[in-house]
Parts: sequence; C-alpha cells; structure tokens
Amino acid sequence: MPHAERLGAGLNRAGRLHGRTAVVTGGASGMGRATVLRFLDEGANVVVADFNATTGAATVAEATARGHAERVRFIRTDVAQEADVESMLRCAVDAFGGLDVVFNNAGVGGAIGPLTETTVADWDYTFGVLVRGVFLGIKHAARIMRAQGRGGSIINTASIAGLSGDAGPLAYSSAKAAVVNMTMGAAVELAADRIRVNAICPGFIATPLAAAGGSMDELEARFRVAQPWPEHGSGEHIAGVALFLASDDARFVTGEKIVVDGGLTAAGPELSRKFPKTSGRHSRYAGITRGTTGEPPELRRY
Repeated sequence: MPHAERLGAGLNRAGRLHGRTAVVTGGASGMGRATVLRFLDEGANVVVADFNATTGAATVAEATARGHAERVRFIRTDVAQEADVESMLRCAVDAFGGLDVVFNNAGVGGAIGPLTETTVADWDYTFGVLVRGVFLGIKHAARIMRAQGRGGSIINTASIAGLSGDAGPLAYSSAKAAVVNMTMGAAVELAADRIRVNAICPGFIATPLAAAGGSMDELEARFRVAQPWPEHGSGEHIAGVALFLASDDARFVTGEKIVVDGGLTAAGPELSRKFPKTSGRHSRYAGITRGTTGEPPELRRY
C-alpha cells in the first residue's frame, strides 16, 4: 500500500490501530499491560513480551476474556539478551505477518541507595534492562521495519528521572537519561525510512513496579499529592499517549520526549523531600530491585 494511502488506513473502521502489529515489552504489568489492552481494543495485533511468565499468562487471559484471543501472543523475554529480543520480534512477524509498532517499555527499579553503596553488578543490571534493552529493541525493530519499506513507530519508556537531578535513584535516572538521548539520535537516523522514534517520560505512575510489593492503596494516596494534578497517575494515562504515538495522528512527531506527570516536572520533582526514606543519601538500604519480573530484590542495610 502506498504510504499516503496507508496513513489513513483503519482510522475510522475498527480502531486507530486496525490491522497493525505491535510488540510491547514489559507488557504483562502496569503501564505495559494497560497499553497492551488499549492497543488490542484499538484493533492491533499484539505480542506481549515479558520476563514474568505468570503475569504474562494472566495478561493473555484478560485479553482473551475481552474477545482478543486471536490477536494476542505472549513470549517470555529478557530484553537485555539480544537473542530474546530477536525472538520476540520474529514472533510478531510469524504470527501476524509484519511489524508496525514496538513499545520498548520493560523496566525495573534497578540499583537503589547512595552512589557510594552501589555495586558495579547492580549498576550493570540496571543499564542492561533499561538501556541495552531499549537499544536492542530499536536495532532489531528498525531492521524489520526498514525491510518492510512501510515505516513504523518505535516508542521508548524513559522517565522524568532522566530529565533532571533528584527525580529518582542515580543509576535509574542515568539510564533513563540515556534512553532520552538514544531516542533523539535514533529518530534522526531512521527518519529517512519513515520510522518514528519517540519517548514517554512518566512521572509518579501507580503500578506494581512502583509499589515494589507494598500497598497499592497507600501508593496511590501518596502519589495523589505528589504533583499539582489532584489524582494519581495510572497505566491508562501512559497507554493513551502510547496510542497517540503509535497511530497516524503522530505521523509528523519523531524525536520527542513526552512528559506525562500531572505537572510534577513543572513544579519540580524534589523526590528526596517528598519521599526521604527511599531516595539517595536518606535511604537506609542499598542493592537491587527487579520490579515485576518475579525475581526477588537483593537489599542490604548499611
């Protein structure tokens, strides 16, 4: 289909992503899961890629209950491993005949505690998931999209933590800053192929990853007062922006970092003041957290 005709394809039929195929990493929890379900509701075929097979199966079950069984697949994926990333994208092509959207969303909390207590192993694990995982997703998605010759959309999850100091743990923030820069560089390199590359920078979004095993009700209550907007951020807020970036409504948008934070950045994050026991030098713990992968954290008091 010529590019000009393809731009309008499906927008007014069975959803804004009708007939498109998307891969969502970290798609079995939080922002990723909300995006998977939104993409399916908008007519897309979706491959759910996640390290956690249990939550992956639950996500597919939910999608099936919503009538999307024929358009969803799950593949267990470690985004830090190149072979796994190649396999998840091949899954999309084999199951649905092509690739149009990749949402490099998989994440972990990663290394926490003061920089003086951060080990090289914890730093490398954090960058492996948050930076190498995005690099590999862009690299192999771009190869497929370029070969198809019809363009595509690549979306990366960055964070407001990558936009300033005191907005997250040091290793996590540094990794997200790398994602922002990688997004801009890749957007320039891939523009001639009509492959758009953009980043979403969430603020305080109430997800299982952010809760780190704690109470979601307590987390939501804290997040409601953490920014000017008087309600907590949710996965659905991120899914809505991801849908925009995946759709033809964003066909002239590339190289952007879209902040979704209820006005938090405008007000100034001040993470160490708002959450003094969990950030930087005020923390009494150091180590690594692995988010919703199903793998336990390794924390130590110091």
